[in-house]
Amino acid sequence: MADVKISDSIIYIGVDDKDIDLFESQYVVPNGISYNSYVIIDEKVCVMDTVDNRATDKWFANLEAALNGRTVDYLVVQHMEPDHAGNIARLAEKYPDMKIVGNVKTFNIMKQFFTIDGLDEKAVTVKEGDTLSLGSHTLTFVMAPMVHWPEVMVTYEQSEKVLFSADGFGKFGTLDTDEDWACEARRYYFNIVGKYGAQVQALLKKAAALDIDMILPLHGPILKENLGYYIGLYNTWSSYEPECKGIFVAYASIHGNTAKAAEKLVDMLKKNGAEKVSSADLSRSDMAECIEDAFKYDRMILMAPSYDAGVFPVMEDFLMHLKMKNYQNRKIGIVENGSWAPTAARVMKTYVEGYKNITLAEPIVTIKSSLNEQSEKALEELASEMTK
Repeated sequence: MADVKISDSIIYIGVDDKDIDLFESQYVVPNGISYNSYVIIDEKVCVMDTVDNRATDKWFANLEAALNGRTVDYLVVQHMEPDHAGNIARLAEKYPDMKIVGNVKTFNIMKQFFTIDGLDEKAVTVKEGDTLSLGSHTLTFVMAPMVHWPEVMVTYEQSEKVLFSADGFGKFGTLDTDEDWACEARRYYFNIVGKYGAQVQALLKKAAALDIDMILPLHGPILKENLGYYIGLYNTWSSYEPECKGIFVAYASIHGNTAKAAEKLVDMLKKNGAEKVSSADLSRSDMAECIEDAFKYDRMILMAPSYDAGVFPVMEDFLMHLKMKNYQNRKIGIVENGSWAPTAARVMKTYVEGYKNITLAEPIVTIKSSLNEQSEKALEELASEMTK
């Protein structure tokens, strides 16, 4: 178990998973993932969420060590996704008198995952603003629907000023990973929660009314210092505003000619004084990181060859991901390549015009097979437009 000190009465019982290959079967996690869970020891004992089935045995061992012979009175279920709810039925079987705390939607989904004997009698159904006294600790429940499932709620503990934030403020990486918080928290946010910016904004408004000293998420480190920094980033991300000025060049290339054009364009952008230029070969880059960079910067250039009377598939996949995550409020340039009937720009433009509040830069550049004097001049015009 990670050596995490919260307080004398709030104990970390989560588990680091260093063996997982893909989180949610789609996200590369080179430094693993943590499944965070907590127990509050008071007159009543309350467990805050369980963990993934991958971590069952370690979690129960951590729980029993923290209980030191006590029994569990309550389980608070903030989120029914299996990486946090995987052990609800096992815990209910081990502690048959334990009450399970959730909202109406929690129990609807719980019944889809598990058959728990006597669940209706064990269930404590809460709504916005309801409280639960454990003794010296009082929990207040705050509904957070669609951050990022409909049943999600967060929990504020009044005496220690702690916010149990569910998937909010989570990040990839185990707790013993020494890395910058923002990078992997950004990749986590935009790929997992990103579609639901309006709902995150609503939750941040509720959180602003609370006196918070510590944020305890379901993934990633406990946040104790400089909470304004983390909340500020979440506010930027969930309002779909760019985090910083810069240009992300997302390109795909079949035989290398579009890649050469991308390299040339990156040089042009830098010479023109672009604050920051980041580029990625979509065929060879982590898609989740590409989504992260698209949201991080205020401008983006899409470069791809035509393919089967459309656009090269990995570019279409990227554009579809952006659509799913509500990409908006950016300036976008388009460069297509085609040897006989260029079609890539038409497809890319159709996606881009479907995003909210997008400025489409002129000119849209067409390369015929490889760069020549005419298409290089058009690239220079686009570089000028994107940096002016």
